[in-house]
Amino acid sequence: MTESSDRPRPAAFSYAGHGANARTGIAISHGFTGSPLSILPWAKYLAAQGFAVTVPLLPGHGTSWQDLARTGWREWHGAFEAAYLDLAARTDECYVAGLSMGGAIALLTASRHTVAGVAVVNPGLSFYDRRVRIIGLLKYIQRTTIPIPEDSPTAAATDDGDYSLTPLAAVHQLKRLFAAATRGLPRITAPVLVFKSDNDAVVPPSSLSLIRKRLSSAALDVVPLRNSGHVATLDTDAQEIFESSARFFQVHSRSHIPSEKS
Repeated sequence: MTESSDRPRPAAFSYAGHGANARTGIAISHGFTGSPLSILPWAKYLAAQGFAVTVPLLPGHGTSWQDLARTGWREWHGAFEAAYLDLAARTDECYVAGLSMGGAIALLTASRHTVAGVAVVNPGLSFYDRRVRIIGLLKYIQRTTIPIPEDSPTAAATDDGDYSLTPLAAVHQLKRLFAAATRGLPRITAPVLVFKSDNDAVVPPSSLSLIRKRLSSAALDVVPLRNSGHVATLDTDAQEIFESSARFFQVHSRSHIPSEKS
């Protein structure tokens, strides 16, 4: 990745809300090695609908891979959890959402707090690469690797603040985060909406299988994304994600008054 003074600067995003949806909060987490830029169009769409929205910049992200290597999963989750709690204190009800690793963070938060609902895009709970089984040892032998490429990208390349190298120490932390999120799935009682790309080269289908298997008390709805890759919030099916998630938040809102036809 070539650094440029013209590239967008990764930063947190927040919006106070307006109109009928202002008392409904949505906390959204970006993914591993990425930044809020990857979900900014989603956040801005929801803000335009009047929802109160917060997207924190997770520790070690939006700067350099060396910074990421010095942080751990508890810091990533802790930053999102703090943003969620702050938004929940200012709204009547608060949802959690996320992309990729952000999906795992949202699910873990939902297992620890009474959230109104969960909406996640290509949530990660497992890996394609079997070498992750020995990542605790491998990180001492190999410091970094390159991100997983998408062989047949469905959208033009975008600069969403992701790193050109991935530190294996952080991958080890990611594995621990996935394990914690998986253990928490049976404790989730809020409704869950999952968007899953058919052409996801980063997160394997086993992640969705874990969600289906371990969610015991939560209502689960899965929306397939036929034309998008992993970062679907910037891809062909982005509008479907934006509109369907907004409907999900409105339908499950306590303030929602159904019509005679619903």
